[in-house]
Amino acid sequence: MKVLIADDELVARRVLLDMLAAWGYGVNECADGQAAWQALQSDPELALAILDWEMPGLTGLEVCRRARAEMPARPLHLILITGTHVGVEAIVEGFAAGADDFLAKPFEPRELRARLQVGERLAQMQLALAQRVRDLEAALANVKQLQGLLPICAFCKRVRDDRNYWHEVETCLTEHAVAVFSHSLCPACARTYFPEQATEILARAAAAEREGR
Repeated sequence: MKVLIADDELVARRVLLDMLAAWGYGVNECADGQAAWQALQSDPELALAILDWEMPGLTGLEVCRRARAEMPARPLHLILITGTHVGVEAIVEGFAAGADDFLAKPFEPRELRARLQVGERLAQMQLALAQRVRDLEAALANVKQLQGLLPICAFCKRVRDDRNYWHEVETCLTEHAVAVFSHSLCPACARTYFPEQATEILARAAAAEREGR
């Protein structure tokens, strides 16, 4: 999974880069907030971002706000790091801006790795959920539905479509439903039209249904 590192301090950025590379992450680094925002926009594979609060151009806080406002559906885990903004008020402000996590400098590498792993799991869950939503939307797009009032003849039972043509019921249903229809006889019609063979016909029909034909 790719991670964006945005920090205007070269030494801090190189330390983060070396740690993340050792942990197996792909890394994109930049030295200011404007470059960080452009990187997030141009690289959809970036799922995690470590943003320094104080940066030239745009602050990490401003990058968080823009990401949430302009990419609300993007699976993106944002971690703010800071050495000056500490305390409850700063944490609340960071979360209100759209950050998912908050880390004060100097931080323990093991803690950063644990927080990245949490962010990675959450990003993967969001990606999986987004794919399921796309699959569901595609499935629903292929489902045909009958809607509205369909005039049906009281005698021949034909159905009129919206172009004023009359069709057999099975033709109309085939065009508007996902089911496949086959002809059969209900018990009442079998006894009415084929009284002598009704028992045999119904027995054969029941046997065919049991066999899945």
